Amino acid sequence: MTRITAALIQQSNTADKQKNLENSIKEIKKAAKNGANLVVLQELHSSLYFCQIESVAHFDLAESIPGTTTVSLASVASSLNIVIVASIFEKRAPGIYHNTAVVLDTDGAIAGQYRKMHIPDDPGFYEKFYFTPGDGGFKPIQTSLGKLGVLVCWDQWFPEAARLMAMSGAQLLIYPTAIGWDPQDTNDEQQRQQNAWEIVQRGHAVANGLPVLACNRVGFEADSSQASAGIQFWGNSFICGPQGEILAQAPEDQSAVIMADIDLARTENIRRIWPFFRDRRIDHYHDLARLYCD
Repeated sequence: MTRITAALIQQSNTADKQKNLENSIKEIKKAAKNGANLVVLQELHSSLYFCQIESVAHFDLAESIPGTTTVSLASVASSLNIVIVASIFEKRAPGIYHNTAVVLDTDGAIAGQYRKMHIPDDPGFYEKFYFTPGDGGFKPIQTSLGKLGVLVCWDQWFPEAARLMAMSGAQLLIYPTAIGWDPQDTNDEQQRQQNAWEIVQRGHAVANGLPVLACNRVGFEADSSQASAGIQFWGNSFICGPQGEILAQAPEDQSAVIMADIDLARTENIRRIWPFFRDRRIDHYHDLARLYCD
């Protein structure tokens, strides 16, 4: 296919996993009715963002793949003839858990999965406590719509991840995300952070000549330990084209479904006029494999 109608579902969650999943499915069906054939859900879409604190009890939220969530979404994908990108807290084995994006194809089969590679460990985002880094590398997932370069949240800041996906034939870059403001930061600092988040991803689109789909959560989620002021997730999910042009964007303060028509054939044209891949000096990039050039 050369054209895709993509939808991003930005939602505010509660502690009720089943209710969150039902809400996601309701919005998926609306998007499909409006013509979407690719639907992307936000990071950890069936639960609250539990990584604000470190608690072994939260491991009970994890599930296997296939499991309850993927089976439910597989049925939806098959019945609607769409591709769904879903984000799961995966229990891979005893003591091994991942932050995993699962891609369900139009026939309901699992086309592939991507286990988050870059794991943050910052105040309010204690993901290293929960998630083992992925071991599958940066490989696009082949679907009936094309090759999807699926990454997850913190991955979105790393140009190497986007580049490797593009070099492996990805036709889209997709980022399920959970990012927000510290309510105690100033308005200026909050705006700088949000702008940086958008700029870096639009930069990946430009540098690789690929559309980017970033699906964030929205709403306030309290820190159950009361050690912090919680997180105000800033929404602003967006779809941009291969020159970084915004095709659709959600608000910062409410749930929303945004949609855009994406012309995959534009990548060829953009890479002809901006031939970054042609001019890459791979003979001088070996130091990128070092942690730091002392």
